[in-house]
Amino acid sequence: MIISSGVEVMGSTYLAVAADKNMELVLKVLPAVVVILAASALCGRLALMVKQPRVLGEMIAGVLLGPTLFGALFPEAQRLIFPAEVKPVLYVLSTVGLTLFMFLVGAGMDHGGGGGARKTKNAAVLAVSGIVPSLALGAGVGYFLYEQLSRPDVSKFEFSLFIGGSLSITAFPMLARILYERKLQNTSLGRMTLLGASIDDAAAWCFLAVLSAMHANAGAGNALRTIGLAVAFTILMLGVVSRLLKPIGDRVARTGQFGFDHLYLVVGIVLLAGLFTDYIGIYSVFGGFIAGLAMPQNPEFRKALQDRMMDIVCVLLLPIFFAFSGLNTQLGGIAGWAMVTPFLAILVAGFVGKYFGCGLALRSIGFSWRESYAVGGLMNARGLMILIFINIGLAQKMITEEVFSMLVLVAVITTAAAVPLFRWALPAPLEAKLISGDSSEVVSGGSATERKPLASSGSRSTT
Repeated sequence: MIISSGVEVMGSTYLAVAADKNMELVLKVLPAVVVILAASALCGRLALMVKQPRVLGEMIAGVLLGPTLFGALFPEAQRLIFPAEVKPVLYVLSTVGLTLFMFLVGAGMDHGGGGGARKTKNAAVLAVSGIVPSLALGAGVGYFLYEQLSRPDVSKFEFSLFIGGSLSITAFPMLARILYERKLQNTSLGRMTLLGASIDDAAAWCFLAVLSAMHANAGAGNALRTIGLAVAFTILMLGVVSRLLKPIGDRVARTGQFGFDHLYLVVGIVLLAGLFTDYIGIYSVFGGFIAGLAMPQNPEFRKALQDRMMDIVCVLLLPIFFAFSGLNTQLGGIAGWAMVTPFLAILVAGFVGKYFGCGLALRSIGFSWRESYAVGGLMNARGLMILIFINIGLAQKMITEEVFSMLVLVAVITTAAAVPLFRWALPAPLEAKLISGDSSEVVSGGSATERKPLASSGSRSTT
């Protein structure tokens, strides 16, 4: 009798779940999230073992969970774990996670020190040198490869600019993760690199808005409207909202209390900022980042934000972002030797434009060779921002699946090279000095060795 009753209860529970579509969706989403976290933890650990940032392992885990490996080897299992109805939920979670992470990056940046104009000038030089050479070289390669790679309904001008624009991107979120993992985010080089990369990516998204308008025959008016609204939003956040929030930062600094009311307000501002920038056509990460810059600069306030939010965002939400992007990545588009030469041409254009473009530009304004090429290596990290860029291009039919696959490999290779290039330029002892604020560096120059300031070369000032 008891057994019979138990069976009836289990049967009624099962029927209730089957009848409840929301519960049915939950039972599909949770296994997908568990698999994502397990793959991210494993690949992140493997990345650390080979001296790569954990975030690169998480990025590769996302690609491996997609059709490239998991879907190719176990198609039925992949469809079972990641059915079509789960993907919209993963997209929402990934967007929220990335927006919150970029908010924390912005909130954690110390931009209240002296020499702000000089830092901004250096960051602007870095951003321009990160965009223009890559854009020019990429567009040139696209021009010569147009007949071989492009769709027939896309003009040579559009195709060339799209290749150049995609190569001009720096993976701002991934760069931020690398700097945070290496504790470099508040060094002078780290702050300048983050600001330069943020300008770089904002310009890239504006550039994509123009290209999309051209491709859709929507005219330049929509693109100009987007850029104008983005500028107005930035001025509003940094000029008005930041002042309104300052008393909250002072109160937290005075009392040491960061309560739920503060957290509700902060998260609400972040999500509204992301919603607005998404609405005007410039991905929500930039809304989150600008909202972070608008937060109070009190050390107690910033520490409370990091302690409350960073771990859960990095452990739960960001891996979902990487996985969702990986589910839309198919590397099977490169097949045969005919594609090798075009791929190498695109890879070289992207690498040379970023690495030497940024390195030589920073050297020209007074940075040491070591610092210049350390930053050049970091700026070469393209990560999943280029995947977002090219996914939009693929969805709008501006590129083929073969070109998409080539650019995915460019993203993986250049991102994997970022930290080794940085460590080659700034070995561990010099990196430790940079973090500690030691101003001395030994820079080899030919047969001579000169002493140069590490944290204040050229026109910079130490904060």
